[in-house]
Amino acid sequence: MAVQNDYALHLDPIWRDRANYILNAELVGDDLPKHFEQLWTRQVDDNEFEICCIPFFLYDMALGDIVRSRSDGSGLVERVVQSSGRYVFRAILNDSGAPFVDVTAWIEQRGGLLEWSSRHMIAIDAVNEVEAQQIADYLADLEAQGRLVYETGRS
Repeated sequence: MAVQNDYALHLDPIWRDRANYILNAELVGDDLPKHFEQLWTRQVDDNEFEICCIPFFLYDMALGDIVRSRSDGSGLVERVVQSSGRYVFRAILNDSGAPFVDVTAWIEQRGGLLEWSSRHMIAIDAVNEVEAQQIADYLADLEAQGRLVYETGRS
């Protein structure tokens, strides 16, 4: 992901091969440096789209969710209309912690998908609750050791 002007951009979306449309979603929060996150999507209906990237800053949206765009032609996400049931985590890795390759390899070996936001930040997708709990336990252990800081994508 790169940041350009007021937009957080996904440079390497996990389902790039499925995507055929880009929407923007407004970011809410005073501490956010940008106002919108650009989402790679696949159009499934006139105003409905499947999210094809792992959100970095948005809450309550995940890979595979179906979202509705505003009917005003603005290209902005209005709301989620169908949840994929997937889970999102975000982790900020620090230089003195676990080697990045070890963290990402562990997650990928358990079926987790990853997108890099920057050299230190990753977004993680878990396909179901069992996988999400394993990843959450692993991230919590690394956070307790001071190796990273993480959060879930649910508000």
